[in-house]
Amino acid sequence: ETTEMTNREEAEIQISELDLLSSMFPYEEEFIVTDQVALAELKHYVENESAEMPSSKVQFILNVKPEVSNASMVEFSMACALPVKYPTVLPEITVRSALLSRSQQIHLNSDLKTYLMQNCSGEPCMLSAREWVKDHAAAYIDKELSSSSVTTSNATQSEDITFTRLWIYSHHIYNKQKRKNIIDWAKELALSGFCMPGKPGVVCVEGLQSSCEEFWSRVRKLTWKRILIRHREDVSLEGGGHTEIQKQRKFSTLEEKCFDAHGARGNHMDLGQLYRFLEEKGCADIFQMYFGVQGH
Repeated sequence: ETTEMTNREEAEIQISELDLLSSMFPYEEEFIVTDQVALAELKHYVENESAEMPSSKVQFILNVKPEVSNASMVEFSMACALPVKYPTVLPEITVRSALLSRSQQIHLNSDLKTYLMQNCSGEPCMLSAREWVKDHAAAYIDKELSSSSVTTSNATQSEDITFTRLWIYSHHIYNKQKRKNIIDWAKELALSGFCMPGKPGVVCVEGLQSSCEEFWSRVRKLTWKRILIRHREDVSLEGGGHTEIQKQRKFSTLEEKCFDAHGARGNHMDLGQLYRFLEEKGCADIFQMYFGVQGH
């Protein structure tokens, strides 16, 4: 049932993403392809049925100036390479800046990678990565993680808990076993939300961050034509206990919701009904993230 993206489709996505980057960042000091030969090979491969798959990765540099309150302008450079299988696999990115110590640079790059792993599987993500660097990188300049200070501060603080809500999109969900898994696993992990089977399939789960991540890692291992996290919400609850978590929930349990348009096999769900359901739960803005249109 899985239809993996073909190498040519991946190559086409890479080309269109590179075109987008060069139109958004027309100046060399913002975006420059450092390996023109690899880019030419990639274009040739996309345009010619008989062409061999490119042997080297397209490499480029994105320079980012974050908006930092202090006057000294910091610049971060993102050295990027797109593996042949990107976007099915993650891009290779190394962020550098003259102001980062070695440990800060390692820390920054590992957090960026975690962010990409959690948010960008299978989708073009260079712009998201650039945004993330723009928003977060400057903070690493001040993070000197001397081991002593970390241990003392953690011992005194109660553990902060993160409440997470994942909005998962699937090409379709019909299979009874998968539907049962979704409900059983959510119950086991104390997650609430809903699952809308049919085409497209929509799953929302909310609860402890670690439980949501465990749920996602199990679900994504099943065979899907296409499945991804469309949107993710994280709320940090300072030393939050059970009641704090209950307060954050928008759904009481995890239930299957069928917004059946035709009473038939119910392949196509009535998206108007889905929109009204989300609106009722205070999640109407999510509709647009899924379907790219204003609901009504």
